Amino acid sequence: MSNIIHRSLLSTPAIAETAHGMYFTDKQGNTFLDACGGAAVSCLGHAHPDVLAAMHAQIDKLAYAHTSFFTNEPSEELADFLAKAAPPGLDKVYFVSGGSEAVEGALKFARQYFVEIGQPERTVFVARRQSYHGNTLGALAVGGNEWRRRQFAPLLIDVGRVSPCYEYRDRRADESRDQYTQRLLAELDAKFQEIGPEKVIAFVAETVVGATAGALTPTPGYFKGVRELCDRYGILFIADEVMCGMGRTGTLFAIEQENVAPDLVTIAKGLGGGYQPIGAFMASSRMVEAIRSGSGLFQHGHTYIGHPVACAAALAVQKTIERDGLLAAVRENGAYFKAGLDERLGASPFVGDVRGRGLFLGVELVRDRADKTPFDPSLRLHARVKAQAMKNGLMVYPMGGTIDGRLGDHVLLAPPFIATKEDLDRIADLLAVSIGQAIEAAMEG
Repeated sequence: MSNIIHRSLLSTPAIAETAHGMYFTDKQGNTFLDACGGAAVSCLGHAHPDVLAAMHAQIDKLAYAHTSFFTNEPSEELADFLAKAAPPGLDKVYFVSGGSEAVEGALKFARQYFVEIGQPERTVFVARRQSYHGNTLGALAVGGNEWRRRQFAPLLIDVGRVSPCYEYRDRRADESRDQYTQRLLAELDAKFQEIGPEKVIAFVAETVVGATAGALTPTPGYFKGVRELCDRYGILFIADEVMCGMGRTGTLFAIEQENVAPDLVTIAKGLGGGYQPIGAFMASSRMVEAIRSGSGLFQHGHTYIGHPVACAAALAVQKTIERDGLLAAVRENGAYFKAGLDERLGASPFVGDVRGRGLFLGVELVRDRADKTPFDPSLRLHARVKAQAMKNGLMVYPMGGTIDGRLGDHVLLAPPFIATKEDLDRIADLLAVSIGQAIEAAMEG
């Protein structure tokens, strides 16, 4: 038995021995095609020579320096890079070690901002059902992943909750897309009014919803309406792009495609591509100056923020994406991949929806396509699909509870940006076979 407390205490996973490009090899010599980047992390694949070289060079020069004593060149250069690329106004960066820390930091920064400008009565966050923002207590509180929240609920702060933008299931037959969007915005406005707009700190939302609901994209005008509502009441808008950002949807920041700018944005996974643990939140100079001219100190910190090797790795990842034109590749190959999935899965009576943007796609599985009835959750179809795919040499990221935390199954796909069309064809073929085998076994058993 392993001495590690693994995610599942019922089994020990295989030992990963090596990883190169699109493939993992375990200790027994089995190979696996990485169609999910772990959890939408490995945007450049594995063992990219340019990133490894940058890490080696930084380790030789400076491996670690605590930020209460020093800053360092890689973190300063990475912050400059991000500030130049970010949506308008987002020009200040706070580095952390992952997505949950990024969200936790953004929540605390938003609260402190209002304290500093004389609005301490703002104490409530509003977020959406079927969202996921991380596993620290603050991030878990704003998240709407009921399975992850349930046993820790007594420890979590109260959060205002509204509907997700889930057009496939929630748009009524008698509604146009615009009418559905306006209904969601009216619900958000009503929630602000119920709480009292003067008490709300921020609305927190994933630009494209990831793990909990499987690549849900916003309807046109949704985030424009969110921005207008937040501005009307002086409420901040925090865009969580931990999973969907850093090029995953075809632009460096997913919110760019909505033609609005949030007050804060969180990033992580694709920032460093898995080569080192790193995340960040970005804020405007306006907010930073409010704190600088007040207490002068952001009351927050972690031991490994601004880690030199992590920042050097992330900078190399981002420079490689820029140099090799990989954002354009994500857009082109994402469209190709979506078409390939539609071709292979579109006629299946058990596939209700194929959705997403760029190389960030989700497949929602249903028991009956006509009325969108989900499979019985006791079948744990998502887990069966993952296990069957692994047997077939394919790594995908399925999850259950897609609809409400209990019902529904989906498969999330987030292959590295370096994937070729041949790689994507192989992923689509193996996925179609794996889904079919998993459903057949579930229905027989």
